[in-house]
Amino acid sequence: MSWVSGLFSAFGLSASAGLNAYIPLLVIALMARYTPWIHLNPPWDTLTNPWIIALLVVLAGIEFLADKIPAVNHLNDAVHTFIRPVAGAIAFAAAAPGVARVHPVLALAAGLIIAGSVHAVKAGVVRPAVTATTGGLGHPPVSLAEDIAATVVSVLAVVVPLLLALLLLLAAWGVVRWLRRRSLRQGA
Repeated sequence: MSWVSGLFSAFGLSASAGLNAYIPLLVIALMARYTPWIHLNPPWDTLTNPWIIALLVVLAGIEFLADKIPAVNHLNDAVHTFIRPVAGAIAFAAAAPGVARVHPVLALAAGLIIAGSVHAVKAGVVRPAVTATTGGLGHPPVSLAEDIAATVVSVLAVVVPLLLALLLLLAAWGVVRWLRRRSLRQGA
């Protein structure tokens, strides 16, 4: 993954960590372990350990269930006020190796701020509004929508930069072909 695509991936993954701490980390771990799309440098390559992946699956399941119960979800958001920004920092630093090589503190701080900001809007604005307007009955569908959004954004954060790189390569190939044909026509 190039430095630019890694940076775009890092922003998307850390933002989705503000919605769900474990989904982006699980996406990073699975894609790094089973696809060539992500390469994790040490110490972030620890995420590909099968025990860490299993732990992330369990933690994602707990967060998924806890966030669907109207009274428990507020406690869950309070606890995750500290966890989601840290998960965002890890996701940003793991996904942006170029930034981490320049200065790891910058990558960690960026991920912390991005995930923390998304979480602050979720826990401080969205969830209280849902509670006020639905009496808590709207939390399960809103939580499910957040989980889906976190998953989609996490996957797209990895795949879209790769698709953009592929499109750029195809465009460059097309330009080279066009130039070659043009030079052959002029030479004939």
